[in-house]
Amino acid sequence: MKPTRAWDLLGIGVVAAVATWLLVRSFYGSLPPISVVAGGSLYPIALGEMILAFVVRSRIGGSRIGDGPQQLHPITAARAVALAKASALVGAAVTGAWVGFLLHVLPQAATVRAAADDRAGAVIGLVAALALVGAALWLEHCCRTPKDGSDDRR
Repeated sequence: MKPTRAWDLLGIGVVAAVATWLLVRSFYGSLPPISVVAGGSLYPIALGEMILAFVVRSRIGGSRIGDGPQQLHPITAARAVALAKASALVGAAVTGAWVGFLLHVLPQAATVRAAADDRAGAVIGLVAALALVGAALWLEHCCRTPKDGSDDRR
């Protein structure tokens, strides 16, 4: 499986930013307020992926791969890679969505009270989405096999 490419994440983010900006520009008056909790909803997922990355990294680094206790099953590693790739794509899309939202809200924050109130939740959401992308890319990196040739044992 090929590693996630930065250009793919950037492309998804740009498309999401433009689409969100167009939608928010048209329907901002009918949107509910953005709370700080809504913006921070991705932090637990990013934290979970960071913890999983360190567990996977320690087991791969210690050559504890197999189906025994305290070992990392190869299927679990494959599932972790799939989770990392999916989370990176979702994080890129959500990052783009928050950027698009902020592109509409920030210029109006000085004159429109609702825009000023939505700014904090959107910034927290943007940071959470970036944290998810970073955690997903770190998890994907930790799932790589070592290059020291230790798999050549026979």
